[in-house]
Amino acid sequence: MDSLLVKENPLLLPMNKERTVYDGFITVQEQDFRMRILLPPDRQIKQAKLHCCWQLKHLLAEYEPIVKQVVQSFFIFFSTNFEVCVQSRPSPLSIPRPQSYSELIAELETLGWDKLMFIDSDFRTLRLKAEDSSGREHVLTVKLKTKHPAEAPECSADVPVPLAFSWTPQTTLAQLHGQFLLLLESLSDFWDVLDEIDQKTWVLEPEKPSRSDTMRRIAIGNNASIKVEVDPKHPRMLPECCLLGAEHVVTPLRNKLNANMHLWNPECGVLLNLGDVLELQFPSPATHEKSSLSVECGICYSYLLDSSIPDQVCNDPRCGQPFHQDCLYQWLRALPSSRQSFNIVFGECPYCNKVSSFSASSATEGKKENASETRAR
Repeated sequence: MDSLLVKENPLLLPMNKERTVYDGFITVQEQDFRMRILLPPDRQIKQAKLHCCWQLKHLLAEYEPIVKQVVQSFFIFFSTNFEVCVQSRPSPLSIPRPQSYSELIAELETLGWDKLMFIDSDFRTLRLKAEDSSGREHVLTVKLKTKHPAEAPECSADVPVPLAFSWTPQTTLAQLHGQFLLLLESLSDFWDVLDEIDQKTWVLEPEKPSRSDTMRRIAIGNNASIKVEVDPKHPRMLPECCLLGAEHVVTPLRNKLNANMHLWNPECGVLLNLGDVLELQFPSPATHEKSSLSVECGICYSYLLDSSIPDQVCNDPRCGQPFHQDCLYQWLRALPSSRQSFNIVFGECPYCNKVSSFSASSATEGKKENASETRAR
């Protein structure tokens, strides 16, 4: 035991004549970790106790059962498994400068403790709260680098644009938070537009929009809907639009969209403009139940299928039954009477048995494309 300790770890030395206490350092990848080993008088390894520095304890937390089982060959384990543990860390293990903690606390005091939502035990990951002029709350996650503040931190937030903050070694957390507030204000009009859509219409997709989502699929009625993609930089301009539904429903709407596009007024909201251009009033929570607009698939009899909703509709005006793209494609593939021409599949509607045509592009390519689509920029 003595020769093994000294040979494998020359910085770990016996502290008494009985050689029951060892104190010193373990070196892994040119990094020293303080540890202390206490052996019982009979020097039985099974009763040994291990004390170590907090960095080593933190790294070995998940390996504790293994360490107890193989304590006789602990240093062999240490030089293999622990080295892998060190290498798997996202950044090299290092001890921060003692003054870095006091500097960080001083920065947080300047920023205001009310804006700090979370900080981890390593003082490396912070979540800062911010509120825009409309009262919406946002969270900025800041991951400080080992060489902070010389190195710019990693920042993330639920916003529809990339975060591009300016950073110098003199930049403080308060200044970083201020840049985030400016970004939020630049997106305030974008969120106002989407909030109005969410509050005054029935949004079919996404089911639970996040602040970074730029798309909304709005129910129109008669198993038809419109998908709009709002530009975060120009939220009140005419968005990209996709009309979805049976051709006999979509065609009149497409014609109105093309004919009235010139009426779009950037001074008004997107929802008001869409109503004027399409010459319709969108169903809202005040006028319609969502169940009347969320029609189940005619094949699987469910509304959601792997987070997708029915987006294929029978073109027969007397039917108009919606289906999931994948359900319908698999159904038609099994029918010997069905045929396919490019991305269009011709076959009998599973609901009314009338011959109809359906788009097969999304089912074959694995993308959620739609049966009838009109794009306007």
